[in-house]
Amino acid sequence: MVPFIVGCALFMQLLDATVITIAIPAMAEDFGVPPVRLNTAITAYLMAAAVFVPVCGWAADRFGARRVFLTSILIFTISSLGGASSSSVSELVGWRIVQGFGGAMMVPVGRLIMLRTIPKHEILRAMAFLSLPALMGPIFGPPIGGFLVTYAAWEWIFLMNLPIGLLGLYMTLRFIPSSANEIIRKPLDLLGFVLSAICLATLVAAFEFIASQTIPGIWVGLMVAVGLGCGYLYREHARRHPNPIIDLRLLDIPTFRASILGGNLCRFTVSATPFLLALLLQTGFGMSAMSAGLITFSSALGALLMKFGAPPILQRWGYRRVLIINAALTGISLALCAIFTDTTPIWLMITLLVISGFFRSLQFTAVNTLGFADIPKPRLSIASGFSAMAQQLGISLGVGISALVINLSTSLQGHEKPMPSDITVGFVVIGAFCLLSILVFRKLPIDAGASLQRNNQ
Repeated sequence: MVPFIVGCALFMQLLDATVITIAIPAMAEDFGVPPVRLNTAITAYLMAAAVFVPVCGWAADRFGARRVFLTSILIFTISSLGGASSSSVSELVGWRIVQGFGGAMMVPVGRLIMLRTIPKHEILRAMAFLSLPALMGPIFGPPIGGFLVTYAAWEWIFLMNLPIGLLGLYMTLRFIPSSANEIIRKPLDLLGFVLSAICLATLVAAFEFIASQTIPGIWVGLMVAVGLGCGYLYREHARRHPNPIIDLRLLDIPTFRASILGGNLCRFTVSATPFLLALLLQTGFGMSAMSAGLITFSSALGALLMKFGAPPILQRWGYRRVLIINAALTGISLALCAIFTDTTPIWLMITLLVISGFFRSLQFTAVNTLGFADIPKPRLSIASGFSAMAQQLGISLGVGISALVINLSTSLQGHEKPMPSDITVGFVVIGAFCLLSILVFRKLPIDAGASLQRNNQ
């Protein structure tokens, strides 16, 4: 039940992060503002999530993981109700900041509870289950958002979180034991929190502005510079602090390092795939939002098939071999989406997306599990926060890089607006980044992840 509970929280967070995009025109009309102003509602959520993700490990240790998890679900649920009742843009942005805070704490702490309560040899099956909502949230978002906006009202994109949140609260109280509230008292690294918060907030916002093109490029460049500068200062600070809020020494563990570095190159595909498909199918081919969303949803079928295939595949061939070969298959299957044209049969699109979804989901199951294979139990909380922070950056980068590639191609080809040929370049570039992860996974030892399989042999 623990993976199911954490999976519900993860699905609710990722669904909420993507479903709002399709509702922006309707929300802007209700508020009487240009649609571009509603971009702040998206950016506010992403920035709040990025700022508070690093502190979740310390909070779980200081106050108890079960208490923090319950509180974060409650905050997310209440802020969803607040978002639905908003009567102005500023009010909506305020609730989205609160929602981002709840979401930032909810998933990493939930995963920490799972790592602490499930035996290590069962983590692979648990992570295989947990990878489903991670992939299906961004895929479900567009069709659900399109349906709600078309047949109900935009407020329902927030109200649908209420039953999920209430169910999560009940199941956490019912099934997660109080023993998950293990207390480890250590001081908060306040300077590290400030430096990491500025670094992550500016970088995530910059990637979002690259995608939305709502501010001049010089300001985006300045934000990136500030983010990288604070990141450098944090690195120097973390080397001297005994308990840094993000422990960079975890990267000395080969399996964790591969999960962060190689995994993020693969994670570009999580946000880039729905983003590119929505643009290609709607803007390029003139499909409705509902039709495009249903075609994009076919990737979830591949992810569902993976749920049954990942554990035996990894146990049979091992993490290193699977990660190397599957990174190639994931990158190539995504790049092949560049062959789509307005005359491509729907069945061919769906077939390729199902195959791509299977490979992508297998890759994330392997990467997410491997990252915690060799982490000592006392450092699980800080590792969970570190991993969540990296994932937040990777997902934001996927959209930012895709948008940048499309803009460059549009400019170089002299098009007034993005054409299908500009959008398909994004599939090739994101696929190439996924292929680059092979260089990281090749450095893994042959027996990487053996501790996760020992009791399954």
